[in-house]
Amino acid sequence: MAPDRSEHEYQVAAWWTSGRTGIAKSRSSPNAIHFTAPKSFGGLEGRWTPEELLLAAISGCFTTTFRTIVSKAESDFTDLEVEAVAIMRKVDLGYMLTEIVLRPVLKIADPEQRERAIDLLNRAARLCLVSRTLKTPLRFEPEVEVTYELASSESV
Repeated sequence: MAPDRSEHEYQVAAWWTSGRTGIAKSRSSPNAIHFTAPKSFGGLEGRWTPEELLLAAISGCFTTTFRTIVSKAESDFTDLEVEAVAIMRKVDLGYMLTEIVLRPVLKIADPEQRERAIDLLNRAARLCLVSRTLKTPLRFEPEVEVTYELASSESV
């Protein structure tokens, strides 16, 4: 029997390690990502922030979506760079990313393909899974575990 291709699962786990840093790990990669809060909120310099990881997911998804569309459309380009910028503002409930701007720069060799290139970029923007997912409600499933060993050693 063929596997069900209508559903795929991805998983990442994150741990706060010490001080102001943490690590995130996925099953698909041997490398962990070290992260911290943004520097403006007391984080360390030189580490990814959750906000930057979100932007990396958006720009990476756009790039891979565009590459898939281009390969199926039998079109070609010389280079694609995608910049993602998030604007954070203080709102009633605290800070929030209120706007995300995606700026793809596509380089093509044939100026006659300009309109087609813009169409392909727009199609990738509509189809990018991560961007569309940002509208998905978050299901929250909290769990609390009591570790008696840690609790008893703290009271000594």
